[in-house]
Amino acid sequence: MFTGIITDIGQITELEQRGDLRARIACSYDTSGIDLGASIACDGCCLTVINLGADWFDVEISAESVSKTNIGDWAEGSRINLERALKVGDELGGHIVSGHVDGVAVITAMEDEGDSTRVTLEAPDALARFIAPKGSVALNGTSLTVNAVDGASFGINFIPHTKQVTNWGDAKSGDRINLEIDTLARYVARLQDWA
Repeated sequence: MFTGIITDIGQITELEQRGDLRARIACSYDTSGIDLGASIACDGCCLTVINLGADWFDVEISAESVSKTNIGDWAEGSRINLERALKVGDELGGHIVSGHVDGVAVITAMEDEGDSTRVTLEAPDALARFIAPKGSVALNGTSLTVNAVDGASFGINFIPHTKQVTNWGDAKSGDRINLEIDTLARYVARLQDWA
């Protein structure tokens, strides 16, 4: 489990297609405190650490994960949001995030408003019903509040701090973004479907 509060920006230094895709991610974490088998959210995708170095870790990514996320867009040099798994007693500053990406949204517009940036995204139709104004979403692993919803289109804002401590400062129209809907919304919809 994660909070959607990004704690580092990693950089893809190696990608290799074996049976699965393998990625090496440079980071500023103290990797001596990371266990093999640990979960790290990488642009919102919960991935398992399979190897460690002084300032990097490796993950293997299944074809299923690649097909449901923007991982296929990663290239050597790509900057990605990182978050280590939530520990008991950690502050929950965002919202509960599983790291299980539901689909990919696309940035359709970006507009500066004062020092902030308003971003409009288009969600897949199957996920749009789970997104509500003032609700939470995780976009590339970042916990964000939805400002407005119009059909499958929804908007969020980034303050300058968020753009500085995540890879959102690199975002542009047309980018494919990992989308995880709020867990509570998923269960409410399931209960309504069951009735």
